[in-house]
Amino acid sequence: MADRFVSLLMGSDSDYPTVKPAMDVLDEFGIPYEVRVTSAHRAVDTTHHYVKDADSRGCQVFIAAAGMAAHLAGSVAAVTTKPVIGVPIDSGPLQGFDALLSTAQMPEGVPVAAVSIGRTGSRNAGILSVQIMALSDEDLAANLLEMREQSKHAVLEKNSKLQSQLDANT
Repeated sequence: MADRFVSLLMGSDSDYPTVKPAMDVLDEFGIPYEVRVTSAHRAVDTTHHYVKDADSRGCQVFIAAAGMAAHLAGSVAAVTTKPVIGVPIDSGPLQGFDALLSTAQMPEGVPVAAVSIGRTGSRNAGILSVQIMALSDEDLAANLLEMREQSKHAVLEKNSKLQSQLDANT
């Protein structure tokens, strides 16, 4: 997997705190990634050049985070056949709802996977990237199962603590 990686693109450096959870997930799974600030509107040629170059160097998944009009994911999807995951940034007067709609309303033939708004969506984009890459990597698939098992145990433990508290109050 040394030459395979995920590309994380954001429309502004102020989007970094939102993109960071996706990076954390990729770190947890040992998946290399590249991070860039670019724009679907102000640097379209640069964006398209980078995507085509990353595609040719082994990028497996693109994560594109943007707010407001959120055209970055669609701009990326227009020049690659690799999966593109759009992360709507919770910014602007609509707090990301506009970005969610822009990300989800792609025209037929140019799909973009849309995750939830903000940091949770970013983490899910990271996990979805791992799931996509795990289709051809049994070790990643096993690690995903282990993550799910840990998550299940954490929920069961929280429930057990709650039940103990409720029992103590009765």
